[in-house]
Amino acid sequence: MLEILYRDEHLIAINKPSGLLVHKSFYSGEADTYAIRELKKQIGQKVYPVHRLDRKTSGVLLFTLNKDALRTMSEQFATREVEKRYIAILRGWTKEEETIDYDLVNENEVKQNAVTYYRRLQTSEIDLPFLKHQTSRYCLVEAIPETGRFHQLRKHFKHILHPILGCRKHGCNKQNKLWLQTFGISKMTLHAHQLIFNHPVSNERITVNATIDDDFKKVGNLLNFDLRIYS
Repeated sequence: MLEILYRDEHLIAINKPSGLLVHKSFYSGEADTYAIRELKKQIGQKVYPVHRLDRKTSGVLLFTLNKDALRTMSEQFATREVEKRYIAILRGWTKEEETIDYDLVNENEVKQNAVTYYRRLQTSEIDLPFLKHQTSRYCLVEAIPETGRFHQLRKHFKHILHPILGCRKHGCNKQNKLWLQTFGISKMTLHAHQLIFNHPVSNERITVNATIDDDFKKVGNLLNFDLRIYS
């Protein structure tokens, strides 16, 4: 059963679990279940996805319940009126805050401008030897992508040499292997915790929040991060 975060006659938002595809995609491969299919069965009504989250990313996922609302919400996303806030656990300690303006190549090999603002929330250093270091450092950040490019956050944090913990394609495989062998943890620590937008009919400013899952909490606990406001 999918967790419903918000619902009215025009919109519905869920807390998408990590590992669940939004819909069929050539780039994501096949799966037994999809968010769009499961939500339709759960509420007995057709739903229209407004945006997407990566398969391994958890958090707020918004759908509309009619095509008029879909057109309005799609325009809001296209004109960057929607604010998307993520939290992530990264390898190392980043700057306190930074705007990453670094072009990315999409699925069709087309270069696109991509901009991400982030701020560092907490830091941790634990007794976990890694390569020549006797300890390992990590940080919790909040990231706000100003553009919505494919795998943008994962690629941008790799670009600044602070990859997301648990990310395979754009992460540090040696760190991921270390966490799997030491703690039995392999999930990617990227969560869409908040979505802010204007309602397509009333124009009221809506904020939808999604709590983190147990896997994210487990990593946070090992690093002594205070995640209470996200739980």
